[in-house]
Amino acid sequence: MAHSIYDAVSTAPPAEGPEMELPPHAHSFIGKYVFCQDAKVIAIQYAITATAIGLVALALSIVMRLQLGFPETFSLIDPSNYLQAVSMHGMIMVVYLLTALFLGGFGNYLIPLMIGARDMVFPWLNMMSFWVYLLAVLVLAASFFVPGGPTGGGWTLYPPQVVSPGTPGVGGGIILMLVSLGLFIIGFTMGGLNYVVTVLQARTRGMTLMRMPLTVWGIFMATVLALLAFPALFVAALMLLLDHTLGTSFFLPSMLNLGEQSRHSGGSPLLFQHLFWFFGHPEVYIVALPAFGIVSDLIATHARRNIFGYRMMVWAIIAIGALSFVVWAHHMYVSGMNPYFGFLFATTTLIIAVPTAIKVYNWVLTLWRGNVRLSVPMLFAIGFIFTFVNGGLSGLFLGNVTVDVPLSDTYFVVGHFHMVMAVAPILVIFGAIYHWYPKITGKMFNETAGKIHFWITFLGTYAIYYPMHYLGFEGVPRRYYAYGETAFISDSVQALNAFITLAAIVVALAQILFIFNLVWSWLHGEKADPNPWKATTLEWQTPHNPPRHGNFGPELPVVYRWPYDYSVPGAKDDFIPQNVPPEKVEMLPGHAPVAKKA
Repeated sequence: MAHSIYDAVSTAPPAEGPEMELPPHAHSFIGKYVFCQDAKVIAIQYAITATAIGLVALALSIVMRLQLGFPETFSLIDPSNYLQAVSMHGMIMVVYLLTALFLGGFGNYLIPLMIGARDMVFPWLNMMSFWVYLLAVLVLAASFFVPGGPTGGGWTLYPPQVVSPGTPGVGGGIILMLVSLGLFIIGFTMGGLNYVVTVLQARTRGMTLMRMPLTVWGIFMATVLALLAFPALFVAALMLLLDHTLGTSFFLPSMLNLGEQSRHSGGSPLLFQHLFWFFGHPEVYIVALPAFGIVSDLIATHARRNIFGYRMMVWAIIAIGALSFVVWAHHMYVSGMNPYFGFLFATTTLIIAVPTAIKVYNWVLTLWRGNVRLSVPMLFAIGFIFTFVNGGLSGLFLGNVTVDVPLSDTYFVVGHFHMVMAVAPILVIFGAIYHWYPKITGKMFNETAGKIHFWITFLGTYAIYYPMHYLGFEGVPRRYYAYGETAFISDSVQALNAFITLAAIVVALAQILFIFNLVWSWLHGEKADPNPWKATTLEWQTPHNPPRHGNFGPELPVVYRWPYDYSVPGAKDDFIPQNVPPEKVEMLPGHAPVAKKA
């Protein structure tokens, strides 16, 4: 009896149009590494820049934890720079690190390779997107050096506090923050248009939408969300900047500042919250959807099993993207909204959990009876599933109005938010870097160092954020510099804060091992096999490792199947690459050739 491989065909349709023109292949240092139009180099530029500013945010988090764990110990930490650390840490991590790394870094590197394209369709625009992003990062970093320092009004930038006298960074700090956000969104729009058009127009022969790896689906859908959501943040930042500098009153009501009547009247602070969270909640999925796609590919590859329910996974990604625009106000239950609106947004919040749960079930069923290899990427992928499920369960509490109101602005929110929006995506980023490191550098990393890095990071982050849920139930408020003599806070809170701080320091130091492993392996590591994980997707089928200019040599690959043909019954190898036609699949003795679809 002939075996049939899912979606395999013996011929691919002819190309719909001429092959895209490649950007010029620069040979000078400046042309090759500075003003480069190759998406692979731009991806690395994004990754290095995002990591650099992310390390700044990591240092700021240690500053916060030192104050909370050991109050009145460090004289350099005062209330102003504590609040500035809180504000800058949050904004850098959410926007300048996670968004830039997933879309600018992985998006640029993986999209052309995974869909069989030479490069992005607008290479010059792609190059400009990085330079505008770098400018945004430099403007943001400049706020540390202006009089008064960076903004300390909270990473959500709520008016009127963030622009009111007495708030740290109310001068140049908040202005540079808002200008930097505007630049970031302009730069992202350039890159985002590239990702969408490249996926829709530059796929190789045979690469239908339903044959794309889930990594590409996740990045593609996240880009669509960002192109629709970032304009809300852009206009909010612009209007707040005008309120602060020109005296307009989009968000600022009439109020007394230090006993003096302000020049504003009639503005609505609540309008800013709506605009911010209309961006803010899709931003959760702008980060999560690429993570969902990447972890799907990691699990399928390292469990040697086809992804369970591929089409269901694709439609779940689309459903999550669509629903993410109708849940934003669950961040605003304490803002005084009409109870009926609270009921609406609580309901949509529970509904969006359904397609998210479908993805978790499919990951678990993919692992079920798989030939699971506990490689470093697989450890991080499994760690992501545990962390995302745990963080999602605590999110069900906050999605319910009656439970959210007493927990709002406590450390329960901090614990939930970091489990879902920080730890889970960061675990995927680490797993993805380890997974594609042999492709990017042509070298293998040190496996032992990678496993040590995983266990310290995984267990350490649980030691940091799990106790915060208890602190939330205790009623400990977030963003407070010091708690003082507070009757309702028990004595155990301070001991727990000290423990969390020590765990945070250990986890932060563990990242030095990660960076050392990457650099040492790049310089001295063992040469990598072109396809060390025996994966099926196109990026592992390039004629050179690492891929050269144009990615695929003289001819682009032709795709004959979906991306998850692992452990096919009767096949000699436990993987069949996408560009291998059915008639060339080697079968074990006694097994009939693979059947071809018409």
